[in-house]
Amino acid sequence: MGPPFAGEYSSFFLGLNRGKRGISIDLKTTDGIGLCWKLIEKMDVLVENFRPGAMGRLGLSFDAVHARNPGLVYCSISGYGQNGPSRDEAAMDMVIECSSGILSITGTEEGELTRSGYAVSDVNAGLFATIGILMALNSRAKTGKGQYVDVSMFDGMISAMSSNYATFLGSGVVPGPLGTGFRTIAPYRVYRAEDGSFGLAVGGEKLWAAFCPAIDRMDLLEHPEYATNPLRSVNRRALDAVLGEVFARQPVSFWLERLHAAGVPCSPVQNFADVANHAQSQVRAMFPALPGSQRVTGPPIKFSATPGRVTTLAPRLGEHTREVLAEILELSSATIDGLIDRRVVGQIPDLP
Repeated sequence: MGPPFAGEYSSFFLGLNRGKRGISIDLKTTDGIGLCWKLIEKMDVLVENFRPGAMGRLGLSFDAVHARNPGLVYCSISGYGQNGPSRDEAAMDMVIECSSGILSITGTEEGELTRSGYAVSDVNAGLFATIGILMALNSRAKTGKGQYVDVSMFDGMISAMSSNYATFLGSGVVPGPLGTGFRTIAPYRVYRAEDGSFGLAVGGEKLWAAFCPAIDRMDLLEHPEYATNPLRSVNRRALDAVLGEVFARQPVSFWLERLHAAGVPCSPVQNFADVANHAQSQVRAMFPALPGSQRVTGPPIKFSATPGRVTTLAPRLGEHTREVLAEILELSSATIDGLIDRRVVGQIPDLP
């Protein structure tokens, strides 16, 4: 997917697949399926995201795989899951944002809907798949048996919006978009200052007590319409108008200095260049440079004993086919040459 491209590969592909090894197998050949079976016999986890039923048509259903390798954890990621009336519907992030309800609450206060700024339902499904796989591996450590993990983008988004759905289920009120605001906390949104925008979150009465003197508005502290968070939430529009007038009088830096000093959570609205060059990102190694000075995103989880790091660029198509088949399946060079010659597997430059 592109542009942009780095040579023949999209930056999207290079960024998402950094640090991986890649092999190329033709699953429509008998020998190719045979290689998959040999790999499956040695694996702990299999992950697939074809449409439901595709793996079965290849002869690689969970039941078939489990019979061959009872300890393997088999995870399927799909749009709507392996059962139900929407099972066979095609899905991409935009579609799931619509069907899960998140798009109905994402947009301006005037009602204009907007897609999330990133593929939230794609990423969310991957995170839930990881959690499910780790839980299944933990179960296997106790029972010796693998199991099937069924993850859908649709389910994942509903679960991720548990607090939103809890509010709806408790009130019966169908929510709409609130811009950068939050339905149960106020003030909690982005405000416009003299020279730019910043966000703040006054999540409770202790912060409210610190916030009012920080902006020189002690009159708001015990105001009958703003004294408690429930009152502020109900009267958010009036409060936002008052605060908007206050913040417009000074630059962002002025307000951030005051709010930080008071312990009020706040941040300027930063663009990607701001974030990529921010000192915090550098200290946390979130944009490491790989060979060729290609910068990628780094691992977000920091381990004390086994720190993770990204050291290699994304694989080109079939780049590690020979290496992996020799290492994992212990196939001879001659055998691999034969597979390449018959187009069962591909390696650079044999496949475009």
